[in-house]
Amino acid sequence: MQNPAPSHASPARAQQIRDDLDQSRRRGPLQQIQIPPCPELLAQLQLAMSQPEPDLNLVARIASSDVAMAATLLRIANGPLFKPVGLPCTTVGQAMTRIGLRESVAVMTGFLVQHAIPVNAPQLARFWQRSTKRAIAMATIAQQLPGLSPDLAHSFGLFLHVGMPVLLQSVRGYAATMVEAGARIDRPYIATENANHKTDHAVVGALVVRVWNLPPALMAAIRLHHDYSALGHGDIEPEIHTLIAAGLIAEHLMRSHEGLPEDADWAAHHAAAMDWLHIGWDELAQWEEAVNAQFDAD
Repeated sequence: MQNPAPSHASPARAQQIRDDLDQSRRRGPLQQIQIPPCPELLAQLQLAMSQPEPDLNLVARIASSDVAMAATLLRIANGPLFKPVGLPCTTVGQAMTRIGLRESVAVMTGFLVQHAIPVNAPQLARFWQRSTKRAIAMATIAQQLPGLSPDLAHSFGLFLHVGMPVLLQSVRGYAATMVEAGARIDRPYIATENANHKTDHAVVGALVVRVWNLPPALMAAIRLHHDYSALGHGDIEPEIHTLIAAGLIAEHLMRSHEGLPEDADWAAHHAAAMDWLHIGWDELAQWEEAVNAQFDAD
């Protein structure tokens, strides 16, 4: 695999995407999109984790400030995944020690995002369950790719399709567009979105990341995650390519685990993704084994 640079997007491309989003929000089709505010606790969590040495006690205080989030950490720590021996965890600090700091932060991030962007539409049944599953797959894959941050990979998996529920809440007729886009085989999903609404879930997902002040590499990768033809372009930072390629593989492994057939994106672009990551079918099989173990543990 090509070695990713430090965790920031190529300044030129990331800035271009950011400028395009800002301009479209002022005068273009994104004017009507209502972005939920970033949860205050998520902003605090991001700030805490951006420090060279994250403060476990501070993260525990953030977790404890929401009763339901604290209960989620305790439930996981005392659940079958960790097969605890001895006394059960009774405090958030104990739970985080058992789960691990970064894994705890991943759970907290997922909890906060789900509650900030609720999904109650039948067109998006199991949306957050599948987003969480994709995030788990991405974090597992990142552990096999030196230089790719598992935290960033997890966020990519979690936020990848977040534009869909935001569009559903903001744009009249988007529910029908989802049905149409899913049924058509003559053009990509986002082509139908753009034909009907002059924007798509990749753009809106990137806008959520922009408004929430999350990492530029995450914003750029979500914006480009259907643009597989861009894999390898010199003006896009390698880490972004790696996220996009790993995301295609994560989606494929999810579908395989669920007994679903290969989708069109995998059929058309898996060779480019595997080539970018410098992996063959043997490595992919090893990744699938590791990812399935995480799925089955949950």
